[in-house]
Amino acid sequence: MSVSDEQFDRLLADWADRVRAELGIVDAPLDIEQVLGVAGVAAHAVMRPAAPITTYLAGYAAGLAVAGGADAESAARDALDRVRRLAAP
Repeated sequence: MSVSDEQFDRLLADWADRVRAELGIVDAPLDIEQVLGVAGVAAHAVMRPAAPITTYLAGYAAGLAVAGGADAESAARDALDRVRRLAAP
């Protein structure tokens, strides 16, 4: 099945909304492009299975930072920026 870029973006956004609702984190900040970018860097610079591991760990680190009082958007951006630099070739 072929989808346009707009359809692809909408499908991902809808899926993210469903996941956040299921997990009770509806207001969780999410920059889909940045997450996918970091996953892509990890997949290509390390190996494909590194992508979900990297994004999971970045999310976990951001969650810990928020639990410690950090702003959610800043914590997510910082964690993703840090792992992107780590994985960059």
